[in-house]
Amino acid sequence: MNIQVLGPQFQGKEEFDGGAIHAQKPLGFSGQGAVTVRLGPLFYWAWGHAEKAGGIGFHPHQGFEILSYGIRGKGLHRDTLGTESYLEAGDIQLMQAGSGLQHAESVDAGFESFQIWLEPYLNDAVKRKPTYELFKHERFPQTNQDGVNIKTILGEGSPIHQLVADARMFDVELEPGTAYSHRIVPDRTLAALAIRGDGGSVLSDGQDTVTFKHKDFVIVQSEQEGEIGIRAEGEKLRIFMIEVPTKVEYPLYKKAR
Repeated sequence: MNIQVLGPQFQGKEEFDGGAIHAQKPLGFSGQGAVTVRLGPLFYWAWGHAEKAGGIGFHPHQGFEILSYGIRGKGLHRDTLGTESYLEAGDIQLMQAGSGLQHAESVDAGFESFQIWLEPYLNDAVKRKPTYELFKHERFPQTNQDGVNIKTILGEGSPIHQLVADARMFDVELEPGTAYSHRIVPDRTLAALAIRGDGGSVLSDGQDTVTFKHKDFVIVQSEQEGEIGIRAEGEKLRIFMIEVPTKVEYPLYKKAR
């Protein structure tokens, strides 16, 4: 099993609206500083924070399936389909950009969110009608046992069924001293970002053990089925996990480093 831990210095960075909004990018664009620029159909992952109220004006998207996940605060989404909706903590908004649309975002001070791009087969995707849908927090299944809370964003029980790209997503919170086991599937990649927990945490596959902490990006790949154990050490841990195929059966957009 191959486990990588990439600190913030190995991830991309970008600022918006004169520095009102800044983003840490586990997977960014060319020239933004990320040592890893894509994982299979997982094309882009930005973790945005608003130091003060700000926004990003109308800009175009095409082809990609773009999920925004609210972590804290409130943001307004507008698009050329006529949508106006608010993204709040725990909500997911899904844009399937299809043949093309534009959107804009306005956020309050303290707003925090992810934006994640998944890549379907673009030759087919650009022929589809663009769509937007907002999924409220309470629609997603959660389990809470022995100090471990698991919210399924994409996967069994999720209300999101229309995605074309293959992905599973989980928002996992562990109280200090608790542990969580996640099944690793051959030929699939697990990408995880620790968004809370400065005390340091431990990840083990039964043979090798690595430590990680707040803001670290973890990538796990294996040619054999197995499990990884995640243990919160010192502080409460919150980690967002995305699982995708390591390779897909369609050509992917060539992304520059």
